Parts: sequence; C-alpha cells; structure tokens
Amino acid sequence: MNKNDFAPLPPMGWNSYDYYDTTVDEARVRANADYMAAHLKDYGWEYVVVDIQWYAHGAGSMRNRYQYIPFSCLEMDEYSRLLPDPKRFPSSSNGAGFRPLADYVHGLGLKFGIHIMRGIPRQAAHAHTPVKTRGFSPSAGNTSVSASGAAVTAADIADPSSICGWNPDMYGVRNCAEGQAYYDSLLELYASWGVDYIKCDDICNTNIYPHNPYSARHEIEMLSRAIQRCGRPIVLSLSPGPALIEQANHYKTHANMWRITDDLWDKWSDVLQMFARCELWQDHVERGCYPDCDMLPLGRIGGGFGEGQERSTNLTREEQRTLMTLWCVFGSPLMLGAEMTKLDDWTLSLLTNRDILAMRTPDCRPRQLFRTAEEAAWTACNEKTGEIYVAIFNLSDKERTVSASDPALYEAAGAAIPCALGRGADETLVFTELWTGRGYPAPNAALPPHGCCAFRVGR
Repeated sequence: MNKNDFAPLPPMGWNSYDYYDTTVDEARVRANADYMAAHLKDYGWEYVVVDIQWYAHGAGSMRNRYQYIPFSCLEMDEYSRLLPDPKRFPSSSNGAGFRPLADYVHGLGLKFGIHIMRGIPRQAAHAHTPVKTRGFSPSAGNTSVSASGAAVTAADIADPSSICGWNPDMYGVRNCAEGQAYYDSLLELYASWGVDYIKCDDICNTNIYPHNPYSARHEIEMLSRAIQRCGRPIVLSLSPGPALIEQANHYKTHANMWRITDDLWDKWSDVLQMFARCELWQDHVERGCYPDCDMLPLGRIGGGFGEGQERSTNLTREEQRTLMTLWCVFGSPLMLGAEMTKLDDWTLSLLTNRDILAMRTPDCRPRQLFRTAEEAAWTACNEKTGEIYVAIFNLSDKERTVSASDPALYEAAGAAIPCALGRGADETLVFTELWTGRGYPAPNAALPPHGCCAFRVGR
C-alpha cells in the first residue's frame, strides 16, 4: 500500500499535550475519546493521540523543577521497547500494551495514535538489554542475534553522540541493519496494539545541532520503512519544526505530515508568523503529504503544566477564527490541544463549521495572493468540484478594510481562478462568507483587529 493512502485528507484529531503535557492517563484519554465520538466525529475529527512520556514513571511529579525528569525509570519490555506506564494506563498491564485502549477508541469509530521520541532508550543502552532483530527465533529461547549470529543489544545500535536537547530519554539509532531491525520491531509492536498514527519527535529538525539540523535523516527513513513493513496503515507525523524547506521532497517521500513551526501556543505573535511559513510551504500541500501548522491551542489548555496553570486560550475570538481559517485554507492537519470535555459552545462551533472545514481537502490548491505587515489574502480552488475560496485577513491592531477583488492579484499569484472578479465577470457572482453565511458582492470587508473573512464564490 502506498503511504499516501494512509492520509487521503489532512488528519483531524485530538492530542493530549496542550492540556496534559506529560501527565495524561487512561481515564482522561477515554473521556476525551467519548467526547469526540459524541460531538466531533461527524465533522471529520477522528484521531485520539496520547502525547509524550506515556512510558515514564512519575511523569509530571517534579513539574516545579523539570518538564522531563532526568533519567527517570521508563517502562520497557525485554527487547528495549517502551511500554505504557501501568500506573497511569492500567489496562496495559501484563504485556497488553496500548491494545485495550486502542480497542476502546476503535470501538467508538475513531483512530488511535501515540507520540514517540526518535531513537532507543538510554536506559536500554546502559543496561545492554537485547534488541529484537529479524534473525531472532523465539522458539530457540536465545537472545537477539544479527544476521551474522552475533548477539545485538541496545548499546550496539545506540549513538550516544546523537541526543535530544530538551528530553533525556533517548539516544539516536545508528544507521545500520541492526538499527533498522530495532525500528521494525517497534512497528511490529505498535501494529499489534492497533496504532493508527505516530507522532515522532526530535526528528523533523534536530535543532540541538544547528550545523546539521537534519542529522536524523536516516532515522526518518528507517521509521518509514518499518511502517511499510508492519502490515498496518499508520500515519507518520514528524516533529518538531521548523521543517527544512530544502528537505521538502524527503519529507514527502517518507512522511505524511511534518511540522513547519516549533511549538505554537496561544499568542497572536505565534499565529502571525504562520502566514510567512504557510507561504513558504504552499507548493508542497498534496494528497497524503501535509505541511503541519501545529496544534490548535483553543479552549481550555495548560492543565498539566503545573498547579493553577489551566487557562482558557489567550487568543481572542477573532484571532481564533483567523487561526482556523488559515489552517484550513492552507490545508494543514488539525490537532486540537484542549481538554475536550471542557469545551464551551462557542469553541465547539468553531471546530464544527462544515464550510470552513471543506477548504481542507487536498483537491484545493492553496495560494497566497498577497501579504503585507497589515493584511493578507489567500485563495484556493477545488480542482475536482470547481469551488473557489478566498480568505482575507487583517493582521494589524486596528480595524481595517481589506480587499481581494483585483484580478491582477490572482494572475500574479498564478491562482487557478476561472472568473475575472471584475474584468468582464458575471455580475451575479456572490461571495458567501463562511463564518456568518452573509453574502457579499466582492471579497472585501471591514475587519476588526486580527480578524478575517472566508468566502466561497458562487453564482
């Protein structure tokens, strides 16, 4: 199966990180899955993703000192593969792993995902625990062996010079056959659990090495090969960003989505910088391959980052609409970071606007029409249905009238817009604004600070 068949649309779902950080547990994952199935599934939301350190004992217990406790005990099997912490994920006990939780999520008609760090646990390398290779024979009762018959341990494939700058759990994996076998064994395990989505971290941009930010290139390839071999369609998401534009074809060959920014939070400055990043990546949005604008910091977030840190998003309602509009017209994946059981009606309406979500199909080719310090405009034309979308944005701190009615804008951008928008155009054209349903004679509007309008062009 071609990997692009794994994600025919940009993935939509929930990720535990923005609310829970390292502290999410099974009960909370199930509660959020229940909410998604009841309120969001019908709108295309389907992935439930357990983020970082699901394998770490005591994760979050020293949050006043560490985000990631240095060299804490990690739950691990006999082949150097991380397992869920049974204290937080009790159904994983007795070797069950994430299979029971994945079965629960699948039973709701949803899909299940996990976060992983690239590499192999340092704990395994230091203890010289075995690595399962293709030459291993369980019936023989022996240790893992390479094709040559020599025993292989985590220490043999770990690269202690390849580390993550912000998480202490892993060493990189050497580019060797035994390293590939280790990744194959990981995907064998994840497939047996029923995993549908993997977010791999410290791999898209290894930013601890500024002179070699793509030092994990071979591990991307190993992971991609392991997914192809595991017999299960698993979406591959690469983090953190910013992704390297010169590696665009490599990302597209080996992954389904890749982060084009570092962690994005609920600050207008974070949203604003995404206009330039989306322009940089607009030519690389296609079926199965999606530049990723990062998670949606909406609703209630921050609950796992320390006592008293839970908050409602700091983005204004206008800024939240701008974020959703840009992510959708650009064709980014959508991963919600909120505690879904605490969503208010307004935020739920933001996430369930079918007209806005319809822009996300890879049949739409996104194109920035213009961008200044004060305003921007994007367009997209659905190549299959012929539907045309135009989005205008006020990037300034004051109310501003923004216009995208000049046909020269579309010609200069090379946008596939069949109507001339004023140059001999049919005067019956109607521009329906997708957030309000209001009709406009042209894609022009007076917008509040940081506000937007998104139009569908019709007759």
